[in-house]
Amino acid sequence: MRPESEADLAQIIREARAPLSITGGATRRWPGEGAAAPLDTTGLTGVTLYEPEALTLTVRAGTPLVVVQDTLRAEGQMLGFEPSGAPGSTIGGVAATNAAGPRRLQLGAARDALLGIRMIDGEGNIIRNGGRVMKNVTGYDLVKLMAGSRGRLGVLTELTFRTAPIPPVRITLSLPDLDAPVAIPALALALGGAWDVSGAAWLPDRGALLRLEGLAGSVAERAASLTERLGAYGRVIRTEDDPWPLLLHSNIHDPALDTWRILCRPSEAPSILARLPQPLSLDWGGALIHVALPAGITPDLPRFMGHARRITGAAPGLIPATDPVTQRLNTDLRARFDPRGIFEGCD
Repeated sequence: MRPESEADLAQIIREARAPLSITGGATRRWPGEGAAAPLDTTGLTGVTLYEPEALTLTVRAGTPLVVVQDTLRAEGQMLGFEPSGAPGSTIGGVAATNAAGPRRLQLGAARDALLGIRMIDGEGNIIRNGGRVMKNVTGYDLVKLMAGSRGRLGVLTELTFRTAPIPPVRITLSLPDLDAPVAIPALALALGGAWDVSGAAWLPDRGALLRLEGLAGSVAERAASLTERLGAYGRVIRTEDDPWPLLLHSNIHDPALDTWRILCRPSEAPSILARLPQPLSLDWGGALIHVALPAGITPDLPRFMGHARRITGAAPGLIPATDPVTQRLNTDLRARFDPRGIFEGCD
C-alpha cells in the first residue's frame, strides 16, 4: 500500500484489520522489525515550506533524505544533527528513529531540531503538534514523543525542522597512534574544554578524530590551542581528507557478523571495550560504540549506565532487557495512540 496523500493514508489506517509496518526507505530497521504488511510512505513527498532566513523547513515524511540535504545545501544550510542515510533513506525515517551523527554532542539529535509534526494515530486521526500549528494535543509533547518511536505510535506525515548554517571552515585533527581505549581520555579532554568540538570519534587505522568548525580565524586559533594540549597523548596531525563519512557508515560490514550498538557513559567505555574485539567505531567521545560480533553472539558486558542493541543480524537483542517501569509506560502510550494494535510493535 502506497498512499499518495495524507487523507488516503488515514483512510487505510482506519480500515486496517491487521498490523502494518510503517515503511519509508526501510534503511534503518532493527532485527525483528518489518514483519507486518508494509505501509509505504514514499508517496508523501515534497518540501511544503522552506524559509532559509528563518532557518525552518517543512517537508513531507516520504521525501528522500538526499533531496532534503540538497535543498538545504543550495541555501548554504544543513540539518545540524547530521543524519546519515543509506540510499533510499527518507526524512520520516530520520525523525522516527531520532537519528543523529557526530554533531549530536554539539547540536543534539533529530528530536532537538524538530519544531512540529503532522501524524496519524492508530484510529486514523490526523494530528498536528508543535511549531507552525493551529491545534495541539493537550498533555503530550508529540514532537519529542514521536522522535524515536519507530512507527509504534503513529505515522509521521509532515515534519518541520530547525536548520543550521553550513560552517564556512571545517578541519579535523587526528591522533593516529591511539587505540580505542587510550583515545577516550584525549577525546574527553577536547570535549571538556573551550574548543567547541563538533565531532569526537575514533576509527580503526585513523585513531582519535576531533572536528572543529566555524569562522577561519576562530578555527585556526582553537586548532592551535587544542593541538598543544593534546601533545601529551602523542602526535597530532591535521588530516588532509574528510574521515567523517567513514564514521557515518562504520556499521556497514561483513553480513556474516552482527553489529551491536552500545550507548554508555564515556567513562564506562574502557571497561566495556576490554571485553570486546576491536570496535568498528567510537563516537560522541566514547559514548557510542559500534562493534561486530559473530552472528548470534551476545556481548558479555559489565554493568553500565546505558544499553546495547543488536542493529544488524537475524534476531533482536537488547541489554539489559526493558525494565518493568519502561515497559508499562510503552504499553500505556501504545494503548493511547494505537488502541487497536495496528502498528507493528517491537522491543
